[in-house]
Amino acid sequence: MSQSSSQVVLITGCSSGFGLLTAARLAAKGYAVVATMRDLRKEGNLASEVNRRGGAVEVLQLDVTDKLSVARAVEHIRMSHGRIDVLVNNAGYGIGGFFEDLTDEEIRAQMETNFFGVQNVTRAVIPLMRQCRSGKIINISSVAGFSTSPAFSAYNASKWALEAFSESLRYELQFFGIDVLLIEPGTYKTRIFYENAQYAQNFDNPQSPYFVWSQHLRKRVLAYVNDCHKDPEEIGIMVEKLIRAKNPPFRNIPDIESQMLSWLRRVLPFRIYSAMIRMFFMEGFSRSRPGEADHNPMRSERNSSMPAQVR
Repeated sequence: MSQSSSQVVLITGCSSGFGLLTAARLAAKGYAVVATMRDLRKEGNLASEVNRRGGAVEVLQLDVTDKLSVARAVEHIRMSHGRIDVLVNNAGYGIGGFFEDLTDEEIRAQMETNFFGVQNVTRAVIPLMRQCRSGKIINISSVAGFSTSPAFSAYNASKWALEAFSESLRYELQFFGIDVLLIEPGTYKTRIFYENAQYAQNFDNPQSPYFVWSQHLRKRVLAYVNDCHKDPEEIGIMVEKLIRAKNPPFRNIPDIESQMLSWLRRVLPFRIYSAMIRMFFMEGFSRSRPGEADHNPMRSERNSSMPAQVR
């Protein structure tokens, strides 16, 4: 029996993007893939991709923010397979918006999915891995887990929390032969930037003191995403590589662009690095001050959405 066919892989957030591509790739390589998603009505795209590549996946309903949903899915896998060898915590989203434009509920919802959701699934899976005294937990983080930007404070906070949790958990689970790993992707052109994009309740409110900046950032980020030609399949390739590796590194950045960003973050004084980030996001922006939004001729583009950083 091959290494891949003997391993059971649970992946969250498989209705689109990284999760869908990773599930389809691993299924084609012979892994026993359990692909989960919150809304099973969205499984059509995954089924089509799996049929195109070959292989098979088992699709289960799992909402990472619902502990009962998580428990049901993990118990089903335990009864069906007896174990979980690899957990890929991929489910997540990003909300765009300046802090004052975000409601408390929006910020908490961001943390519930991207941080507490990861903990919910991980907590349910660890006992199965401990029994086998082996396993890998691969958390899909983001460059936003080590480099922040304006209008993404909620998303950045969720990913920074995920990074700290993963590092601490790595120490704890090494006693049981369980490895905890991070993947920190940069920007890839996926549905999270378009039909799946979410943004603050007051993002398009002309009365917001950040309105002018919000509209500029929307255009700036969308232009950057539209010009992005990196292949999202790189995440699935890296997941497969980490599964197969005997001693994989803790932090893993798939794209060269983000590797460079990580290097600059480490070596540059913060004053210089922060100026570079500010220049990138605010390039081409007329230097209006907060509070001048209602005097600016720019208008809300309600048919467009502020894309989330991702993952």
